[in-house]
Amino acid sequence: MSKLLGYVSLGCAKNLVDTEVMLGLLKDNGYTITENLIEADLIVVNTCTFIEKAKVESINTILEVAQYKQDGACKGLIVAGCLSQQYQDELFQEIPEIDALIGTGAWDQVMVAVDAIEHGNRSCIMENITNIYDERMPRIQTTPRYSAYVKIAEGCNNGCTFCIIPKVRGAFRSRTIQSIKTEVERLAAAGVKEIVLIAQDTTSYGIDLNDGKPLLTNLLKELTAVDGIEWIRMLYLYPTFFSDELLDLIVNEPKLCKYVDIPLQHVNNDILKQMNRRDDRSDIERLLKKIRNAPTHITLRTSIIVGFPGETDEQFEELCDFVKDIKFDNMGVFTYSQEEGTPAGAREDQVPEDIKEERYHTLMSIQAAISEENNRNLEGTVDYAMIEEIEEGEHNTLLAKGRLKSQAPDVDGNMYIEDCGDQIKPGDILKVQVEQGFAYDVVAIVVE
Repeated sequence: MSKLLGYVSLGCAKNLVDTEVMLGLLKDNGYTITENLIEADLIVVNTCTFIEKAKVESINTILEVAQYKQDGACKGLIVAGCLSQQYQDELFQEIPEIDALIGTGAWDQVMVAVDAIEHGNRSCIMENITNIYDERMPRIQTTPRYSAYVKIAEGCNNGCTFCIIPKVRGAFRSRTIQSIKTEVERLAAAGVKEIVLIAQDTTSYGIDLNDGKPLLTNLLKELTAVDGIEWIRMLYLYPTFFSDELLDLIVNEPKLCKYVDIPLQHVNNDILKQMNRRDDRSDIERLLKKIRNAPTHITLRTSIIVGFPGETDEQFEELCDFVKDIKFDNMGVFTYSQEEGTPAGAREDQVPEDIKEERYHTLMSIQAAISEENNRNLEGTVDYAMIEEIEEGEHNTLLAKGRLKSQAPDVDGNMYIEDCGDQIKPGDILKVQVEQGFAYDVVAIVVE
């Protein structure tokens, strides 16, 4: 009789890839995935610990899922990922419903955890923080069939003072170009049209394989040759290794989305230094100027932290002026989260929560106005769009929801086509003209 498996994957896309590998291993061992957690015999929760809100969400999710041991069919609860790695002792002690904890490098040991559960034992598997999945691992794709994340490296060496990732994910380590290409070929054969390349620091890809010199452009040249892949998008491009060669490739290679995601975090030089970032304001401005002056428009996304310890009103104002000046197409803003075990977390000059929240809303409102202006400027322009859902619109019409090539999955806005007819299907890539731009979304029509 088939055993039913339920799962919840929290946090970033990098975590989702680990979840998909665990699902693949469990499926190979007789489990069938169910979306209805109440009927699942085994439930896996893959957790996040990046910021305080993520920890709270992870703990609340574990507690909610633990109820299925009483109210549902659940006989085993496995908690994996970053929260497990960081708080293994506390989790086992505080939440007795947890049957197994799996660390960030031990997802390949999920069947060891299952075996322990079947023998009535609790297990904590944390070794092998140097692990990284490769093309030989089974993987169940949980994203839509036409779009998949591919993790090209794991861990991080940057040592930002606000970040716990190196402690829970280990040192930076890259997969080989051949391993990644083989996986992308397999995804293309399964119908994937868009791949999104991810790592903690994507521009550093290959430095551990090539005497400190990145290999990202070498990798991209191999991946653009894969038949069936139409869009290649990159996230988390740390500014230090963002080379002219990479920019030229983005501009000139049709399969590469004209989309650059650079997590800058701040722009004030003192704050950048205290964050242990390698680039100062002049480096950042020089890079952004190059991207803005490229011969084709490149969509620019960033993420910013407000309320870093010691951040003054003047430093925050400098950040606001910078954002107004650059006019990022998309921006994520985070309030600084005081993380245990980080240098910034130990500082005594923490910014009060109410001031952090106020700064967050101020910067978000600045960006909302910029995004609306940017999207209005798109009116009349032609782009390609990927259709993701067909919904019922008004008056028995059909509404297509999707993304422009300049919009990344999950983090950016959406594109809508009203009264789209029944010829359009999810996964289609269509040529569209933007008719209306709003703060986060656009409305478009199909053009021949």
